[in-house]
Amino acid sequence: QVQLVESGGGLVQAGDSLRLSCEASGRTSRTNTMGWFRQAPGKEREFVATIRWSGAYIYYEDSVKGRFTISIDNAKNTVYLQMNSLKPEDTAVYYCAAPSVSRGMLSFQRIRSRYEYDFWGQGTQVTVSS
Repeated sequence: QVQLVESGGGLVQAGDSLRLSCEASGRTSRTNTMGWFRQAPGKEREFVATIRWSGAYIYYEDSVKGRFTISIDNAKNTVYLQMNSLKPEDTAVYYCAAPSVSRGMLSFQRIRSRYEYDFWGQGTQVTVSS
């Protein structure tokens, strides 16, 4: 199993920044990709960003491009999500997730789907006030 623990959420004002962290532990060899998803009240969980442990294959959801940056620190088994210029519509619970390597190399479409992710953190709340 892979354990994922997020941190860094909070209450900020529009235009502010936050950095989320997700530390992976356990059998981390079972995954080679890390992703961030978010879920706002009453909405589906949606893709935010993804990155491979190698640092390659970085993808973002369109609404966060240019504002959010995903990065990875292999030495710390930690993935980060730097969020700048936050907007009220970014308010959500943010989840870190990872697909099992048994799924193989995921296509651009599949890597954005929450159904392809097998390991999930508990989530961290981000609230952006206007």
